[in-house]
Amino acid sequence: MKKIFKILAISLSLVMVLAACGNSKDGSKESGAGSSSVSGEITVISREEGSGTRSAFVELAGVQDENKNDLTSEEAFIQNNTEAVMTAIAGDKNAIGYISLGSLNDTVKALNIDGVEVSSENVANGSYKIARPFNIVTNDDSNEVVNDFITYILSKDGQDIVEKEGYIKSESEEKEYTPSDVKGNITIAGSSSVTPVMEKLVEAYGEINSNVKIQVNLSDSTTGIQSVNDGVAQIGMVSRELKDSEQSLNKTTIALDGIAVIANKENPIEDIKLDNLKDIYTGEIMDWEEVK
Repeated sequence: MKKIFKILAISLSLVMVLAACGNSKDGSKESGAGSSSVSGEITVISREEGSGTRSAFVELAGVQDENKNDLTSEEAFIQNNTEAVMTAIAGDKNAIGYISLGSLNDTVKALNIDGVEVSSENVANGSYKIARPFNIVTNDDSNEVVNDFITYILSKDGQDIVEKEGYIKSESEEKEYTPSDVKGNITIAGSSSVTPVMEKLVEAYGEINSNVKIQVNLSDSTTGIQSVNDGVAQIGMVSRELKDSEQSLNKTTIALDGIAVIANKENPIEDIKLDNLKDIYTGEIMDWEEVK
């Protein structure tokens, strides 16, 4: 019952945000402006089971037991994609969540973790600890159309797109891409975090090889892997490391990404300790006044 009331409160808050944006000349949120402190119950926003972002966050933030069981609190509110997480947090001053760094925009704010800002530079140099790979998986290394597209992704042109979109380049040799005359269709499925940069790569590749038609289906990492195993997709997008049971697939790392911990822009907190973050997501800390 408590959670139902909280869901209704979040929904009402979102309606109020939209109304405020519609009535304000500059589109800014008017309610709560100028507040200097935050208190009250923390609204914990998490991703759905199967999400690669959730799996990576749970592991990197320590929200798991010694057997790697996910300990995310049952009180957490689950959102099924990145956009939904940001929308929920933008409408709730007490909310906290996590998204891909490449998807971060000015509707929310990113918190420093143990004093370290989430940035491409800090992910690359290892000082920002909540980071993970963007992988793609296949189960057929003889598909010349798929192989050509992967060659493009790992080329200098492809990796320049990765970097332009706010991610960190993979450790590929970044050779120049030579257009080929391959023809065919590719279906790509999986992670909503990988999807934005994948769509940019598909668009750029299509301008070079117009005889290859590529469809990108957004879901989550686990679904992407299952789609490849089932033959529904030729490429799966996975925003985490592969599990032991998935090691039979061919894996290619196309980028590195930080996981940004985000809060409402009116929340005065700028930095959070990793231990506090873990306690928030396991339900040990439930009020912002307990965050030190």
